[in-house]
Amino acid sequence: MLGYFFAQVEIQIEGSAGWAASLPTWHIQHHWLLDIFWGGRPMTGYHAWVFPFMLLVFHLPQVMHHQWSWPLEMRVLGCVALFWIIEDALWFICNPAYGLAKFNPQHVPWHIHWWGPAPTDYWTFGIIGLAFIVTSYFIDPSKATPVPSQNLPPLK
Repeated sequence: MLGYFFAQVEIQIEGSAGWAASLPTWHIQHHWLLDIFWGGRPMTGYHAWVFPFMLLVFHLPQVMHHQWSWPLEMRVLGCVALFWIIEDALWFICNPAYGLAKFNPQHVPWHIHWWGPAPTDYWTFGIIGLAFIVTSYFIDPSKATPVPSQNLPPLK
């Protein structure tokens, strides 16, 4: 649901110009680090702020409940990875300028690498996200290191 709503927000913000191409923000088009960490896509001011923002949103329940452990962190990171895949796919499906008919390398130049019908990011982060979530359930919580909530009032 969060992916659907965020996709709708991005459609309203970006319109048909995906990957913040027409937004009034800075863009770094080419850098060797972008090839390694960003799939060759440009880095934009929009993405520099929206990615950590969503990471913080996904951590909010842990912060509010004063709980942290490696299994919970793995679930959060796995959910973040899956969220971005779902949100990005829904951006194309729901965007009147695209739809499934234009979800291909010819019409989506910012997804540089494709494997079959989807960008390689979808496959890579889909597998990583699912692996994190599934693995987190096999970690014994009693052996995980929780962060002590020192001087915090108990939750009621």
